Amino acid sequence: MIVSNNPQATEQNNQEQTHFGFKTVDKTQKVNMVKDVFQSVAAKYDIMNDLMSMGIHRLWKRYTIDCSGVRAGHKVLDLAGGTGDLTAKFSRIVGESGQVVLADINDAMLKVGRDKLRDLGVVGNVDYVQANAEELPFPDNTFDIITIAFGLRNVTDKDKALASMYRVLKPGGRLLVLEFSKPTNELLNKAYDAYSFHLLPKIGQLVANDADSYQYLAESIRMHPEQEVLKSMMEAVGFEQTTYQNLTGGIVALHRGFKF
Repeated sequence: MIVSNNPQATEQNNQEQTHFGFKTVDKTQKVNMVKDVFQSVAAKYDIMNDLMSMGIHRLWKRYTIDCSGVRAGHKVLDLAGGTGDLTAKFSRIVGESGQVVLADINDAMLKVGRDKLRDLGVVGNVDYVQANAEELPFPDNTFDIITIAFGLRNVTDKDKALASMYRVLKPGGRLLVLEFSKPTNELLNKAYDAYSFHLLPKIGQLVANDADSYQYLAESIRMHPEQEVLKSMMEAVGFEQTTYQNLTGGIVALHRGFKF
């Protein structure tokens, strides 16, 4: 075992590592590790969302759409859009003159989303793109609105991803980040921890036959930047009038920022 006393080598090593839940891994590994998680849970993703949140995730998503300011003719990017809950609603609002891009880094999630939306009759104004949030494959100033719901915490380099979103957003456009966050009440925080680390993996094992993936999801929530930190990160890449609103006592927060 070689131990280096070179501070530059230590700093470089830290820059090349990141968190996968509570584990520290090389940045080059995380994308595939996250991919494996969502490959495993894709088929049961919607059922587990309903069970995990007791259906409240639907209200969080509806509120996000209400805050988006989306209207007919808009071009919307539903990033890390998974099984397409937001895309389905955006598609109806933007109409024939608008466009919605459902983008996800995970091909299994994207396939489940495409099949689900087609079964719902959502066709015509929706495109499907497999994309990494850190390097979005779109020209500058493309979208009126970008949403990323319960996806940012799984991104390896969140600063790079936020900068990429800023780049492809039109001037005057807005970003909405819906993500699990830190409860504002200590009693709620303790109850939430007990649920996340004891009950959630058991539900995952029972329903999806995968306790480990839901253990990671619980850990990834705890490693995600808290409300004020994420707000500062958005401002650092250029977003203005950045605000957030705690939902369900801060279990979830909706961050909003504008590009001017």
